Amino acid sequence: MTLSPRAFRLRQFVLLPASAFFLLGAHSLYAQKSKSTPVPAPATAPPVTGAADRSAAYYHYGLAHLYEDLATNAGRSDYATQAVEEYKLALSADPSSPMLQDGLADLYFKIGRIREAVTAAQDQISRNPDDVEAHTLLGKVYLRSLGDMQTPQSGQMLQLAITEYEKLAQLKPNDVEIHLLLGQLYGFNHDSAKAEAQFKAAQKIDSNSEDVILNMARLYSDQGDSQRAADTLSSVPVGDRSARIEYALGGSLDQLHKTKDAIAAYRRACDLDPDNVDSQRGLANALLADGQLDEALKNLNAIVAAEPQDALSQIHIAEIQRRQGHYDLALGTLKKAKVLAPDSIELTYNEALVQDSLGHYDEAVSVLNKILDGSSHPDGKYTEAEKANRAIFYDRLGIIYREQNKTTEAVTAYKQLIELGGDYVKSGYQGQIDAYRDAHQWKEATAIAAQAAAKLPHDQQVQLMYAGQLADTGHVEQGITLAKSQLAPPPGAADDRDVYLALAQIYVRVKDFKSAAEQLDKAAVLASRPDEKLYVLFLRGTLYDRQKQYDEAETEFRKALAIDPNNATVLNYLGYMLADHGTKLPEALTLIRKAVELDPQNGAYLDSLGWVYFKSGQYGLAEENLRKANERIATDPTVHDHLGEVYEKTGKLKLAVSQWERSMTEYARSLPADADPADVSKVQHKLENARVKLAKLSTTAAKKID
Repeated sequence: MTLSPRAFRLRQFVLLPASAFFLLGAHSLYAQKSKSTPVPAPATAPPVTGAADRSAAYYHYGLAHLYEDLATNAGRSDYATQAVEEYKLALSADPSSPMLQDGLADLYFKIGRIREAVTAAQDQISRNPDDVEAHTLLGKVYLRSLGDMQTPQSGQMLQLAITEYEKLAQLKPNDVEIHLLLGQLYGFNHDSAKAEAQFKAAQKIDSNSEDVILNMARLYSDQGDSQRAADTLSSVPVGDRSARIEYALGGSLDQLHKTKDAIAAYRRACDLDPDNVDSQRGLANALLADGQLDEALKNLNAIVAAEPQDALSQIHIAEIQRRQGHYDLALGTLKKAKVLAPDSIELTYNEALVQDSLGHYDEAVSVLNKILDGSSHPDGKYTEAEKANRAIFYDRLGIIYREQNKTTEAVTAYKQLIELGGDYVKSGYQGQIDAYRDAHQWKEATAIAAQAAAKLPHDQQVQLMYAGQLADTGHVEQGITLAKSQLAPPPGAADDRDVYLALAQIYVRVKDFKSAAEQLDKAAVLASRPDEKLYVLFLRGTLYDRQKQYDEAETEFRKALAIDPNNATVLNYLGYMLADHGTKLPEALTLIRKAVELDPQNGAYLDSLGWVYFKSGQYGLAEENLRKANERIATDPTVHDHLGEVYEKTGKLKLAVSQWERSMTEYARSLPADADPADVSKVQHKLENARVKLAKLSTTAAKKID
């Protein structure tokens, strides 16, 4: 059908009101904004021959808005260009309008013409220094530049952004968001005091704002004050906390090693927002840190089911499988994760740990060296995070070499720690000393301790390390004198605690139990943190154990575990002590198995596990674990003694004799403090009896042949 001219005109008439109404709305908005912000006559405004043509300005402003909406919705650059032109025409009609100036600057920003946006906003500020919209736009521009990691002038942009938001905070003093943004900018600028002041200003305006609480907690956390961060988050009543606050609280409690409290916070976060995967990950990792391996595995499997591409969760699953002794499963999981994260250092490191657990020491060494070579810098310069990683890898490399009895290689690995500088120097020296002590090379161990003491004459820990080495090698008085010289001039200084602990250990090893107890009493007075109190309790337990006061020792160990139920050292010591005396064997097994889960490669813990199995009559499991322990700490006479017991019990008399002979050899090479005459006598007696039995068996066998 063909429309008549009249019908065509009618169709045009029907269509026109939509634009007309739009322009009418723009007219009203323009009029309202123009009247609401009085502006002084601009110094740089173009000359106006008469009164501003508001009608033309309304019209072009309406078209500018129309084209701006079309450009935004359709993504067409030609509409954006037309919008700019309409703004310019509107400004030609009313050049003194701040709303039009701000609108054009904002349009430039939206379409990515940043330089023109800045110029327009700065021009408007030169006309009206208190123009909120212009300052807001400049703040946005500088924030965007900060977010662009390719911007070389990030420091300059940060200062410009701070300047704009400082001005906005003056212009809009009751705007919470501005105070929060300014506080964050101060935080980026490492100006913690100003950042905190802005967050507190925001809190006065809105005391119930969770964004304020979260920002303050993040600031304290960045300052390294995790306790204050946790206190800030905990100040919100439980019933008023959001999932975000509970998640942040869980992270702060994690930093404080308050694992059970962290687990509770993460659980509440998950209850409030069941679909938040970050909270689920936090819960799984906290459960893993708490040694709740089965529960952690359950949560991690659920995360991976929901997000199959989550390589990190799969790495943590492999860690649990390794700690539970499922080494083949762990390798399989790591293989799957490697497809998702082929360059993950954490994944590769976990692969090395599995190979170490399997006793594949050469493979583990190869993997670690590959990591170290691949992440090395030709100039030898590393960030703090890179240094921390390399320290972990070198330390594990040294441990594996020690397990292989490759003392020279272990010492070389620990020397690399020293090259990292800082506190790693002490770790490097300590590692070398431990490697030489493992090999019963006491002269070399003492020489390294002396070298460390000369290198770091003002480091208390290094001097105490040397003092202990001197005492162990027969220079008891010299060691005690050196240790006492580390006491601070004013009595009772906090640093004195470590001196008292070191002296207590020296006295225990030379069996001066009264003096040891006195030093522990002094240390206990200065112990304020939970970990400090735990260590005093642990040493007191070992003191009672050495005096054969086993009930008192057990009490002290249980007090220590009340502070930290996941302290592997205490778990192992208490479990072994109970097993050695044949008491509470089921509990002893639970304690030791937990210690092994926490540190599966620890030869001493594997020895304890084998021994508790032996005491329980499970000789197959006893032999399996004692042989693993024997591989890792082959110079320990006690491990050889235990394995000899298992072999004798299972009728392998020749193997038993071999182990007891090796035990006697290692006792002969041990320090006096580590070779209790009673223990040596027992092994000697068992060895002699076994030799007699073997001789009788040989005689009987010879007679049968005859």
